[in-house]
Amino acid sequence: MKIDAQETAELLKRLVAIDSVNPSLVAGARGEAAAAEFLCGWMRERGIAAQLEEVAPGRPNVVAWVELEGEAFRGQHSAVSQNKEEKPRAALAIIAHIDTVGAGDMREPFTPREREGKLYGRGALDIKSGVAAMCAAAAAVVRGEGSGERAEEKIRKQKVEIRREQTQAGRGVLIAAVVDEECNSLGTQALLERYAADAAVVLEPTDLKLCVAHKGYAWFEIATHGRAAHGSLPSEGRDAIRMMGRVLNVLDALDRKLAELEPHPLLGHASVHASLIEGGHELSSYPAECRLQLERRTLPGETGAQVEAELRALLESLRQRDAEFSASLKFIASRPPYEISPAAPVAVAAAGAIRAATGSAELCGMPFWTDTALLAAAGTPGIVFGPRGRGLHGAEECVELESVFQCAEALRRLILAYASGE
Repeated sequence: MKIDAQETAELLKRLVAIDSVNPSLVAGARGEAAAAEFLCGWMRERGIAAQLEEVAPGRPNVVAWVELEGEAFRGQHSAVSQNKEEKPRAALAIIAHIDTVGAGDMREPFTPREREGKLYGRGALDIKSGVAAMCAAAAAVVRGEGSGERAEEKIRKQKVEIRREQTQAGRGVLIAAVVDEECNSLGTQALLERYAADAAVVLEPTDLKLCVAHKGYAWFEIATHGRAAHGSLPSEGRDAIRMMGRVLNVLDALDRKLAELEPHPLLGHASVHASLIEGGHELSSYPAECRLQLERRTLPGETGAQVEAELRALLESLRQRDAEFSASLKFIASRPPYEISPAAPVAVAAAGAIRAATGSAELCGMPFWTDTALLAAAGTPGIVFGPRGRGLHGAEECVELESVFQCAEALRRLILAYASGE
């Protein structure tokens, strides 16, 4: 029932070798289909009920179900077994994304290279290591259900389709490798439309720490409006780019103000930065318009609506100083921050499993956003957890292999401990 380290490492290498760059990020990229098909086959070969569920054309989630026998899913989940919801419901969902960002200038991004206990390649850390860990944990649990001919027969005859009656009562563990997390989270959103869970673990790189909070973000576009004119006629022209300079000044002041507020104990301060800017058409003309796209990173308790009100107030202050100042604000997108109490059942169970597997269970917060916030909005509390490495989205991405094995062992223990209500 222990984690098979060699099998886990080989699975990770196979996954890294498959190009699954997100096509929403990189035009013409291959997408997740090949990796999903391989992973689905890998789990089926090991007796795990797994299937592909298309989210967008050529972009399937891999959804698997682990059903334990005997007493494993009694205890605190006995009430869930009476639930007659239409959605199949799991006691626990474990989710990792199978897409990656583009290769950029990475050398041989899809050739996994092992060196000094680390595996290099695009997605090795983010987060195919997590995909391999959760699948290795599921395989170890399934291996532990039987022995000898009984186990072999079960694997040989495993019905790979996830049956509604099997999942209805909330007695199993849902394992999902989802698409599109690096862009629009289409995979997790589709998963939430089809399944429910009492609690969840989202795999992301956390250095084997237990993440109970992460930041959110809000994206906006500010346009300043000037008046086009020949460059030799300053009395007729109004420079929209210089107007935007005033906007940048007040954004700079806002960022300093945010940095002076009381920090979140795990996440630090909120922030704002200018991301993209464009304006003007030619050297000899006053620019009629300048556009700035910005990102505001948010803390628990902050919303996109609050950020919008904050930005509108700043623009209004500029209008009051200069009657000719003209600007408009457009909302682009936002994702909420997330926080869960360390005393929540899933956090307590995860801490115990992580401590048993690694020797400690340090709490942390992450500055980046994760799909955990989407799960929370759907009523599923969750934590974030994953292996250790470096080079996230960089030219040299790697994961420490021992941390992958430890991650898998923690997940194996969590499947058993959380699902049994211990």
